[in-house]
Amino acid sequence: MNTTINNILCDNIDPSKIKLTEKLNSLFDQLANLLPNGIIIAFSGGVDSSFLLWATEQVRKSKGGKLLALTTNSASMPQIDLGDAKSFAELIGVEQQFENSNEISNPDYLKNDIDRCYHCKTELFRITLDIAKVDGYEHIVYGYNYSDIGDTRPGHKAALENNIISPLAEAKLTKDDIRYVMQKNNLPFFDKPSSPCLSSRIMHGIEVTENRLKDIQEMENILYDGGLNIYRVRISKNEDQTFLRIEVAPDEMLKVIEMKDRLWEEGIKRGYKWVTLDLQGYRTGGGTI
Repeated sequence: MNTTINNILCDNIDPSKIKLTEKLNSLFDQLANLLPNGIIIAFSGGVDSSFLLWATEQVRKSKGGKLLALTTNSASMPQIDLGDAKSFAELIGVEQQFENSNEISNPDYLKNDIDRCYHCKTELFRITLDIAKVDGYEHIVYGYNYSDIGDTRPGHKAALENNIISPLAEAKLTKDDIRYVMQKNNLPFFDKPSSPCLSSRIMHGIEVTENRLKDIQEMENILYDGGLNIYRVRISKNEDQTFLRIEVAPDEMLKVIEMKDRLWEEGIKRGYKWVTLDLQGYRTGGGTI
């Protein structure tokens, strides 16, 4: 696999990154063993699954095999991510299949407790396993990486239950490793912020509904159109009053202030008591509080 590694790492690697060669060797060896019997990648359009799809395609072109990118769509999927997934698969020339996901018809998902992601991933893997069985793919992989180990991730429990493979984690590739290799190869999305599903913006205990997901999507569209790069519109609750809490990078807060009238009008029109700007700024996990 050395030729493939040299192609991926390019020239003049930062000496501190030399251990990447060993990690990539491990990744490529895994993928080369899986590809002859077919791989479906659960492909969301995020950084990790994009890197995994690209790396798998490099091995497939070198060693052969069968590869499919499977992307699911539902009311909880940010539409910008759906577009990113489509454009990335087209860019690298990988076959892609889109399927509708029905997690929002599951009452256990809608009640929005700490196991919400478990129910979402269970639905994703159900769909993927069905396609694998019909179309003759033996292996399903997804973008869980070494940096994710130790985090509370109910979705990974669903992966383990369904024998889903995590090649990035097994190769000990971290999020920083992944971004570095993508940047070295001029791939899009190497600096893309984390982008979990829209339901993650709803505070635990507030029921997930299609209307609330639509509210979040359309409020975030305003921020996107306003040129913001990192943002979340979260639905929170104080006693019996639901309100919108906007998180952005601290250096982009002034942009939010400039569009405050439009944001306030949209939020009030949709039935929320307040539209607030969180002065602590964007942070992961902010949707649970």
